Amino acid sequence: MTRIPLPLLKFPSLLLTASLFVLPFFVNSQISDDRSILLELKKQWDNPPDIDNWNDTSSPCDWPEINCTGKAVTVLLLSNKNIVNPIPSILCNLKNLTHIDLSYNYIPNTFPTVLYNCTSLQYLDLSQNYFVGEIPGDIDRLSTHLKFLNLGANNFSGDVPAAIGRMPELQTLQLYQNEFNGTFSENIANLSNLEVLTLAYNELFVPSPIPEKFGNLRNLKYLWMTSANLIGGIPESFANLENLEHLDLAMNFLTGSIPDSIFQFKNLEFLYLFHNNFSGGIPRLVNSTNLVEIDLAMNNLTGPIPEGFGNLLNLTFLSLFSNQLTGEIPVKIGQIPSLKYFKIWKNQLNGTLPPELGHNSPLLAFEASDNAFTGQLPQNLCSKGALLGVVVFNNFLSGEIPKSLGNCSSLTTVQLHNNSFSGAVPEGLWTATNLTSLLLSGNSFSGELPSRLAWNLTRLQIDGNKFLGEIPTGVSTWSNLIVFQASNNQFSGRIPEELTSLSQINSILLDGNQLSGEIPGNIIEWNFLNTLNLSRNRISGKIPASLGNLPSLNYLDLSQNHFLGQIPAQLGHLRLNALNLSSNQLSGKIPNEFDNLAYEYSFLNNSDLCADTLILDLPSCSRITSGNSEKLSTINLAAIIAAVAIFLVAILLAFLLVRDYRKKKLTRDLSAWKLTSFYKLDFTEESILSSLVDTNLIGSGGSGKVYRVPINHMGSAVAVKRIWNSKNLDQKLEKEFLAEVEILGTIRHANIVKLLCCISSENSKLLVYEYMENQSLDKWLHRRKTKEAGNNEYAYTTKANEMIDVYSFGVVLLELVTGQEPNCGGNDKSLAEWAWKHYADGNMIEDALDEEIKEPSNMEVMTRVFKLGLICTGTLPSTRPTMKEVVQVLRQYSPSQSNGESRKGNEKVAAPLLGILNHKRSRRVSSEDEESFGCGV
Repeated sequence: MTRIPLPLLKFPSLLLTASLFVLPFFVNSQISDDRSILLELKKQWDNPPDIDNWNDTSSPCDWPEINCTGKAVTVLLLSNKNIVNPIPSILCNLKNLTHIDLSYNYIPNTFPTVLYNCTSLQYLDLSQNYFVGEIPGDIDRLSTHLKFLNLGANNFSGDVPAAIGRMPELQTLQLYQNEFNGTFSENIANLSNLEVLTLAYNELFVPSPIPEKFGNLRNLKYLWMTSANLIGGIPESFANLENLEHLDLAMNFLTGSIPDSIFQFKNLEFLYLFHNNFSGGIPRLVNSTNLVEIDLAMNNLTGPIPEGFGNLLNLTFLSLFSNQLTGEIPVKIGQIPSLKYFKIWKNQLNGTLPPELGHNSPLLAFEASDNAFTGQLPQNLCSKGALLGVVVFNNFLSGEIPKSLGNCSSLTTVQLHNNSFSGAVPEGLWTATNLTSLLLSGNSFSGELPSRLAWNLTRLQIDGNKFLGEIPTGVSTWSNLIVFQASNNQFSGRIPEELTSLSQINSILLDGNQLSGEIPGNIIEWNFLNTLNLSRNRISGKIPASLGNLPSLNYLDLSQNHFLGQIPAQLGHLRLNALNLSSNQLSGKIPNEFDNLAYEYSFLNNSDLCADTLILDLPSCSRITSGNSEKLSTINLAAIIAAVAIFLVAILLAFLLVRDYRKKKLTRDLSAWKLTSFYKLDFTEESILSSLVDTNLIGSGGSGKVYRVPINHMGSAVAVKRIWNSKNLDQKLEKEFLAEVEILGTIRHANIVKLLCCISSENSKLLVYEYMENQSLDKWLHRRKTKEAGNNEYAYTTKANEMIDVYSFGVVLLELVTGQEPNCGGNDKSLAEWAWKHYADGNMIEDALDEEIKEPSNMEVMTRVFKLGLICTGTLPSTRPTMKEVVQVLRQYSPSQSNGESRKGNEKVAAPLLGILNHKRSRRVSSEDEESFGCGV
């Protein structure tokens, strides 16, 4: 023990007096030193506005960003402070600093090794910044006391170094969402105190198995390795991870069966293994009774759903869709008191649905489409009043819709199409407050349409049923309806003029009914109508000339009715992709715009129609009626006919010889080709392969060429993308081809081009798409040949597809106002990233706009469109607006918005939407996926 000097013992009052004077001196000195360091730090960071409160007159311990222990600065909280400069070395002059949080800033450069000098550091968060380069191989020189290290959401590359495993006190290691293109060290397994490990969203990792040694991390509670390019199976050593609470290995390439041990972890609450290649059955013995969420979707799992799932009383989310599961749903699953999301679509399940489903829990989403279920819908799906969606299409369900769904105001989507339901639709379902889509096609529903529908209903599909009666005049109140599909029912009576007042309508399909009378001549507001099909009815009278004034009409089918008189010349002003007026009683001359082979089958069975030319199979309108016209003599006529015949025979012989040669050559080559179709085709691989010539070339890019190939005499064509032409197939291109086939081959979306088929051989692979006649928006924007470029986004749920559409549309908006191309950002940045950085750096928006169209009168609109493009390209899909919101904002600035009341209404939408930019762009990555309907429309 250290002894107190004798003179001081003799004078205790002197010792006390000295203490009272010396201690405040040291305290004040410490505060002064730390304040000077912090003010110098602020200066070297160019005085960020968010820390303006730092000054030389107050104690740093009173600043919100600072915590002190014993008047010494120990904690620095500078998250989201718009710091854009590197970390200065002066930071570590704060000798007592234990906690540094610099997340959500814009700090650049390589890993800040100056932090090696912060010897007391226990907590370091550098996530969500702009750090680049490799993590240093001597990163273990950081404080030996370090327990928390977060380097996530940066741009670190290379390997995760072995030195990481030489930081024995680490309890949390987060390295998610970087640009690592090497491997992660198995030395991580040496971190015996590790409780949290995140390596997710590092898609550039070299394909690697999960190290067997990871089973040594016995204290691990949270493991997040989504999309980390993992291969192989789950190691048997994982049975040692008994403390796991959260296990996420989703979106990898893992194979084999799911180990039985996974469902034995007593503390496990969240299990995400979706989007892998797991096979075999789901383990039958389930003892992880604390499970809250299970997601095993998008694998190759077989066998039944385990009965043990019905004992998981805390389960809120169960997702098993897109597997090959068989058998019936365990009845006890319907009795789970906490179940909110139940997603089992696209399996081979059968039997009846659990009758108590929804009765005992606040069920939000029930998705069971594409199975073989029979019987009725459970009667109490919405007993807790929380149900958002029922998606059970493509089954064998029957009976009536439960009356309880008619009292379920929370519903947003009901998709019952392609079953055997019957009876009347509950009255309350038509008008459910929040309903946006009601899909009942392909059943045996009956009854009449109501005068009123849900105020926000956008899609009503009731085709292929037994609905009858007239279309109500109250249809004018269906103001938000976009798709009205009521084909093949028993509707009768006239088409009410009120139907033409639907300002948002895009598609009207009323074919195959018993409608009569005339089409209303006064079309009130069909400005967005794209498709009108009234064929196979009893409609009469003249075709209204007002149809020719619809600016968006592309598809018009009035065939098999009783129309009379001439075809209005105004129809020729339309840009129609398809027109069918066949089987009517039309007469007179067809409009000149239709006198070509593109409309060869548009006017069949109208005996009194004629044309100016003989291109179509119609009589000539200029028949010679005068008997005084000179006639060719029989001899001259015979001579001319003979000469023409000889010429045609010669041409025909030459054509046959050439065709025979080509056919033989093509036949030899065809054996090497394989065709995989996704739709019913009206062409063969022979017709495609023979047309891949330079005259049909319309574009080229880094991975191939694009051809426009005619497929029939109607003017139809397909677009053929030749991915590569090399015997040494590049693995990246192989993955690109397979990914494009897998995704586009299964998508059925009105706004996504259809992949009709793929044709492949050893040396070449072809993708055949439907051809979009107006070419690419890129060509109109940038006046060049189409190049392959774009922005890719991947999402787990299909609701995210809409968000991807919004993102792509946002890129288009930015192209429009900046005049730039999607990949113009430089330094491997996209246009969206460049635009966001331009805005975040405080630059004037006007500086980013296209000089060719930038005028004072356009400045406000261009600025708003630029901002809207930024909002649409937000990093997180959940932060983006819907396309409906985007359209409403754009309409505010449309020339047609001259009505003050209408414009004012749109401003109510635009103001909060554009106001999002008042807040800093969020870049946080969550391990939890957004909830959405897997089969949403």
